[in-house]
Amino acid sequence: MLEWTGERIIPKQLKATNGMLLEHLARYYFATPYVKGRVLDIACGTGYGSHMTAKERKREVTQIVAVDLDQETLDYANVEYNHQKIEYVQGDVTDRTLPDRLGEFDTILCFETIEHVEDDRAVMENLYRMLRPGGILVLSSPFGRGRGMPTSEPFHVHQLTPEEFEELFVDFAETEIYYQRGVTFEKPRDGVRYFIGIAVCVKEGGSEQ
Repeated sequence: MLEWTGERIIPKQLKATNGMLLEHLARYYFATPYVKGRVLDIACGTGYGSHMTAKERKREVTQIVAVDLDQETLDYANVEYNHQKIEYVQGDVTDRTLPDRLGEFDTILCFETIEHVEDDRAVMENLYRMLRPGGILVLSSPFGRGRGMPTSEPFHVHQLTPEEFEELFVDFAETEIYYQRGVTFEKPRDGVRYFIGIAVCVKEGGSEQ
């Protein structure tokens, strides 16, 4: 049986009021209005967010490809969060062949992922390649001391500063940055310290790249 490690969220093993669970669910709810067409949920974990998105956007979504590195987690997702529009696929977000394997998407969701990998720029290159012109990427990550700096979180390689986070999206035609406080999202306010950023990015339209 898959067990909660403190990093992967398993809703059925947590209280409904668990703060981490509520924050994770809130990110999917935040992204809901942007989701349409063929969707990639990268680092989908146990699949609860993919399933929630498929149900909430059943008219707008044609397919959700939910990708995670861990096959045991995907096996759990296939049982607990099976849905006719979801395909669970094993894959590494840093794998340069991933775009060739999976193709292009109208929407990409990438929550709490880039802090787990050494080369976050490689992740962004993959995501950009897999996003269709005019498509939308919604990506979140916690803030910290910066790229290459140690973090107190045992599962995180590093945590970007807010400035480094914004720099990830320079190739996109449009980017809106929001900040998460608990289950709410807002633009920055003076005197408020934020711990999680979430970006909504639009890839430039036009001819296929």
